[in-house]
Amino acid sequence: MMLASCSVSCAGDETTAAPAAYTIEQLMDPITCAECHPKHYQEWSGSMHAYAAEDPVFRAMNARGQHETGGELGTFCVQCHAPMAVELGLTENGLNLDDVPRHLQGVTCYFCHQITDIEGSHNNPLALALDSVMRGGIADPVVNSAHGSAYSELLDRNSLKSSDACGTCHDIVNPNNVHLEKTLVEWHGSIFKQGPGELTCSGCHMPGSDGPAAFAEGKTFPTRRLHDHSMPGVDIALTPFPDSKRQRELVQRELDTSLLLDVCVAETASGSQITLSFENVGAGHFFPTGATQDRRVWLELEAWVGDTVVFETGQVADDRPLVELDDPNLIWFGDTMYDCNGDEAHMFWDACSTDTNTLPVATSLNPLDPQWIDTHVLRQLQLDIPGLTRVTARVKMRPMRLDVIDELIEGGWLDAKHRSAFPVYTLASTDVEWVPGLPGGCLYGG
Repeated sequence: MMLASCSVSCAGDETTAAPAAYTIEQLMDPITCAECHPKHYQEWSGSMHAYAAEDPVFRAMNARGQHETGGELGTFCVQCHAPMAVELGLTENGLNLDDVPRHLQGVTCYFCHQITDIEGSHNNPLALALDSVMRGGIADPVVNSAHGSAYSELLDRNSLKSSDACGTCHDIVNPNNVHLEKTLVEWHGSIFKQGPGELTCSGCHMPGSDGPAAFAEGKTFPTRRLHDHSMPGVDIALTPFPDSKRQRELVQRELDTSLLLDVCVAETASGSQITLSFENVGAGHFFPTGATQDRRVWLELEAWVGDTVVFETGQVADDRPLVELDDPNLIWFGDTMYDCNGDEAHMFWDACSTDTNTLPVATSLNPLDPQWIDTHVLRQLQLDIPGLTRVTARVKMRPMRLDVIDELIEGGWLDAKHRSAFPVYTLASTDVEWVPGLPGGCLYGG
């Protein structure tokens, strides 16, 4: 590494006039960061932040949206999927991303570590310094010769303000002023912010470990509390991408602790009643969250008498859209968009309203608290079959509706080769089996 003199304030966002070894242009390239921060770089390089501008669904939806709105969509999509390219004026609509340098696509190291202010609540209202000072959550950064370093509570996982920095790209209001993605708003109203723990976005999605924040030949850096930059959520790469297997495993781990499912079975005069209780216990927001109009969560259940399945619901092949299922008993969670005529809409720019059907997040631990809401969502199935001997159930999830994917494929916006890459998750904490003789006739999941 080149050596140069550079000193910074440990508590603020000020540097001396002494130059850093790297130019601003070099600091914009994540590969520069990899020289001293190889672990952070490796984690980020397989993340959906790194993949954000490469994602073929993003590209397909943006291209279709630009076409159908006559270009009025503008930077709506790309301002979050390639914010540095927008900031530098390299794209006005995201249609020319193949001509934008790769290191300026996606959500990059430089973009996040240049945030100086939050000037709104949604659609990426973040202000950037665009200088050679890299901001982070370490209160006493080591003076170094690579770049200026400064503490920022906007990047401190222990500061609630860091969630606002994350959430402004995860709260989206469409051009019709419809609040489609509400992850930040959901978190703000949750016990995760209001409760004693004050758990931030990165507190869940960027778990901590101990180690040096940087490496350089001949230098020794102090042990810090670091946070993982893999940032798993729900989506995964659909094309060959670094660490894709690990990323899917991390996503599965997050989902496996999100929900609980309780199953109660009672004999009735006409047969059996199955009562199901779904509870969002692990997510710091509603479940599902984000692009809930595209996500689908549903129950798969079988009821048995002896060795025979006498009832089932939610049985859909992994390669078939959920909407194809002719199942009047289907229990599912997600949002539905409607256009200005009141018809169901599949593309976000057409949405004039939404119907929400998601699992709420806890707002208080005290039922007497005016803020408290019951997070148990109950559903019942009435069967004209007595004497059930076993009920098996599990919650499944798709990050993207296959019928919407098929619509993009049929319109020529998305290559059909990507269809088989979409995952179907089974949430481990909801994979349960009820049998007779349980106390109160109930199996409590988890």
